[in-house]
Amino acid sequence: MAQYLLSIYQPDGDPPPPEVLDPIMAELDALNRRMREAGVWVFAAGLHPPHTATVVSQGGALLTDGPFAEGREHLGGFTVVECADLDEALEWGKRLAAVLDPLSIEVRPFA
Repeated sequence: MAQYLLSIYQPDGDPPPPEVLDPIMAELDALNRRMREAGVWVFAAGLHPPHTATVVSQGGALLTDGPFAEGREHLGGFTVVECADLDEALEWGKRLAAVLDPLSIEVRPFA
């Protein structure tokens, strides 16, 4: 069994209004429950907006507010799953993408 990171990329800007976001979050909770029942769920978390980030560089000597990479998208959250192989992890990634459409999900194995 290997662990995989399912990264959720979302556009910069305000989150959708509650009438849009609440049903999505309910579907996400249901998917997380299915992952737990299947025994693949390890950990999941959402992240605060990029402006809350602090970047540490140059051996810890330099602290900079905001995300390191400038872009129109940012990492909004993630799920860690433990699966038999990449194919199984991709299936869970597809299910996550279906719930969070049109957001993109990156599936990457841990080293």
